[in-house]
Amino acid sequence: MQNGTRLAAVDLGSNSFRLEIGRYEFGHIQRVEYLKETVRQGNGLDEDRNLTRDAMERGWACLARFGERLAGFPRAQVRAVATQTLREARNRDEFLARGSQMLGYPIDVVSGPEEARLIYQGVARLLPQSDERRLVVDIGGRSTELILGQQFVPHAVASYRVGSVAWSQRYFAAGEFTAQAFLAAEIAAKAVLDEALETFRPDTWEVAYGSSGTAGAVGDVLAAAGGPEGLITREGLQWLYERLLRAQSADRIRMDGLKEERRAVIGGGISVLRAVFDLLNIEQMQVAQGALRQGALYDLLDREQPGTDLRTSTVHGLMQRFAVDTEHADRVARTACALFDQAAPAGSERASRKLDWAARLHEIGCHISHSDYHRHGAYILDNTDASGFAVPELHRLGLLVLGQRGKVRKLDADLQDPVFALQLLSIRLAVALCHARREPDTDALALRVQGNRFLLEARRGWAASFPQSAHLLREEMQAWQKTPWELVVDLP
Repeated sequence: MQNGTRLAAVDLGSNSFRLEIGRYEFGHIQRVEYLKETVRQGNGLDEDRNLTRDAMERGWACLARFGERLAGFPRAQVRAVATQTLREARNRDEFLARGSQMLGYPIDVVSGPEEARLIYQGVARLLPQSDERRLVVDIGGRSTELILGQQFVPHAVASYRVGSVAWSQRYFAAGEFTAQAFLAAEIAAKAVLDEALETFRPDTWEVAYGSSGTAGAVGDVLAAAGGPEGLITREGLQWLYERLLRAQSADRIRMDGLKEERRAVIGGGISVLRAVFDLLNIEQMQVAQGALRQGALYDLLDREQPGTDLRTSTVHGLMQRFAVDTEHADRVARTACALFDQAAPAGSERASRKLDWAARLHEIGCHISHSDYHRHGAYILDNTDASGFAVPELHRLGLLVLGQRGKVRKLDADLQDPVFALQLLSIRLAVALCHARREPDTDALALRVQGNRFLLEARRGWAASFPQSAHLLREEMQAWQKTPWELVVDLP
């Protein structure tokens, strides 16, 4: 990546949406612009876990404004990441479809562990180089992420469904602060976070950092009251708790350093932070400058550097974990990508890379059962936490794994995308050509696309040399009937 390249990250949090624009300079990203809007989408989940129309409208309006600012940015230089509220929302697809259109870029819903990994990257990149063992705590609107790491490497990540917005709604719904409400909120938070004790116990870290909204808000208030800049102490947290009790309600809080947008969720945030301090025996916590959006920016950078895309190593890790036949997976991946690259339009390198990952994982379901292994594989990819991958990316890989065999029509809705259709055909042809688990003669095959027609041609004599492969290709031609695509196989 060249110096001066601009990168942008959009963080769709439960309380606020944020846009960070940075400029790449000699391995670092310098902030150019930062925009934040309090959307409170986390308040917009109804009892059926659907986003209300008002909540969606607020989010779309914000994304439209961000989209205007991002106009002209190449797609590869923008990353939009959605977190817990959209992980929970049953009608998230409706929001994401229009939201992506308003923003002008796809929005990735990331899993809790992937959110934690990105948070750690953002925190670590903005800290001085050190070998200290770190605990990073990020209390968001509807989830809290805990990470153990050293330098740029997270060693343990976890995400828990407890946050400032959710806890404010549940325990301080009327905006009233009482000792009983705080006690109930803290007990509930500890019940959710209790399993963190096994991994994040005090002897596993040396310095605690707090990132994102709650930690930043508490740090600002304590500093305005004369405390050390950027430091949250147990004593300071107790002082703030007592101030809230004296105020009795959110609308009566008068404290320097507390922004108006934080007033409605400060009770929930403080109760969760106090629970974390007690549970993990934290005496003091430094307020980190980095957060999820900076992690997303550096993740964009890593994806563009040869050999540094975390997703590739994650795929290899999944192959090992599910005992995939590596030699055969490599063979199918090479074959699929060779066919795809013949027919794909210029600029399809990313799609080819994703096809490679899907092909390497095409037998991942065999670890469960060889019968219907393609269905098991798709299920695994839809329900696994995979570092570097967003939820939609894993689902897309799962569709390719699911569609490698059987009826093509089961993926009819996705076949409207010509790139996906070509990826699907390529993996299906590769699986067929590698049926004998040996290297196929793909040099004798040529794949082209003409409108909605795929043309696969073989060199004269190829079918006679490989009669079983020729039979499978003719069967594949039948499989594409009654789809939006036609496959024509010419085997002279």
